[in-house]
Amino acid sequence: MIQSMTGFGKASLQLPTKKITVEVKSLNSKGLDLNTRMPSVYREMELGLRNQIAQQLERGKIDFSLFIEITGEETSSKINVPIIRGYINQMKAVIGDADETELMKMAVRMPDALKTERDELDENEWKQIQTVIIEALNNISEFRQSEGLSLEKEFSLRIANIREYLNQAIALDPERIQIIKDKLQTAIAELKVNIDENRFEQELIYYLEKLDVTEERVRLTNHLDYFLETITGNEANGRKLGFITQEMGREINTLGSKSNHAEMQKLVVMMKDELEKIKEQVLNVL
Repeated sequence: MIQSMTGFGKASLQLPTKKITVEVKSLNSKGLDLNTRMPSVYREMELGLRNQIAQQLERGKIDFSLFIEITGEETSSKINVPIIRGYINQMKAVIGDADETELMKMAVRMPDALKTERDELDENEWKQIQTVIIEALNNISEFRQSEGLSLEKEFSLRIANIREYLNQAIALDPERIQIIKDKLQTAIAELKVNIDENRFEQELIYYLEKLDVTEERVRLTNHLDYFLETITGNEANGRKLGFITQEMGREINTLGSKSNHAEMQKLVVMMKDELEKIKEQVLNVL
């Protein structure tokens, strides 16, 4: 089963004084392009977190965000009492007696009046946050699987269309061969020269062999079957599907160059159009 690289997962947890929210977004990318955003207090856990995300999501342009919303009375900013008292005493020395309330208002605006205490990582809290991270990653994985099912249906439709156009093209092959023969015979007749019929037949067979599309039909059919087998297998991946589409493109191009038949060439163009739609979607496959 294939998975899409596009996805979104979210989970949250309410702790006594804060709400933890984790969001994970993913888009297609050739490799793993991971960007993490989280409060500085959790930065020491970032390396392990990145490995955890990489192991589960494997590939894609991934944005991971961990948000903290304080819901209790907890705050990391404290009044720097000694500093404020020092400012008030200095201002009293300059202006003498004054309303202490006004002096306090002025003092709290001065540099270093508030001090921010660095929070220490709480191991128990991080274990709780880990459950939220796991839930968000599982949610985005489920999203990717759901998108993968949609892609699988799209691929099956496009492959069926290519197969139908190929069958229509092959059905035109006897007519194409007869037209080529008639053109050659007409050209010989217009020359008004005597020719060796046996030699002419040999040359005609050689020429028609060069325009024969049997091998292209067989190889393209095999590639179509292999593509379907791959998207339903356990080892489906975007890179492998990309290689198969390249091979499909080669056979379709060769079929077009050999056709020498207007209706067959139209069908080849339609096959190319379907293949381009497949290639666009393959870029989204994990």
